[in-house]
Amino acid sequence: MTRLIFVRHGQSEANFTRSFAGHTDAPLTALGRAQAASAGEYLRRFRIDLAYASDLRRAYDTAAIIAAPHGLLPTPTPAFREIFAGEWEGRRFTDLETEYAADYAVWRGDIGHARPTGGESVVELGTRIASAVTRLLRAHEGKTVLIGTHATSIRVMECFLRGVPFEEAARIPWTQNASTTVVEYEAGTPRILLCGYNAYLGEISTRMPANV
Repeated sequence: MTRLIFVRHGQSEANFTRSFAGHTDAPLTALGRAQAASAGEYLRRFRIDLAYASDLRRAYDTAAIIAAPHGLLPTPTPAFREIFAGEWEGRRFTDLETEYAADYAVWRGDIGHARPTGGESVVELGTRIASAVTRLLRAHEGKTVLIGTHATSIRVMECFLRGVPFEEAARIPWTQNASTTVVEYEAGTPRILLCGYNAYLGEISTRMPANV
């Protein structure tokens, strides 16, 4: 049995300013680091054999905090980055609503068919994430693997695991900062044990803004 543990990064400076980070390398806030530590305490119940993370600091640092008690450092893996947001990189969501109204309306209403203006499509992201997950499964059969990544990446990953076309990603909800999704594979069949679980955060939990 192979186990994959996906953790969305803790609150980043872009989350705090309500901006679309994409590939912009926004670091964790102090609250984000506390959220990562809380996730790490929860995940001590698993014996983690290997750790990977997006090479963007918010995801890498989250995974590093969680992996440290297991004597591990994450392997930085660009394939697990957030979607590349093109002209939306670093822009506030309120600006996107007005300056890129048509494209942003698709993002909010039918995300599976969305493409940030000048950026990567959600379907392209899904293909990237699915390929990365498949490579890990082949390389680490029988192991428990931690993966630090991002909100849209987890959303399309869940599409992949549930057999939902990436174009139907609107059926899959967002996960919150420092939440955990645990998937077990046995005989090639995935079983989702936890999905976006974050009860361990208690009063330090944060939520996705309503206009994303």
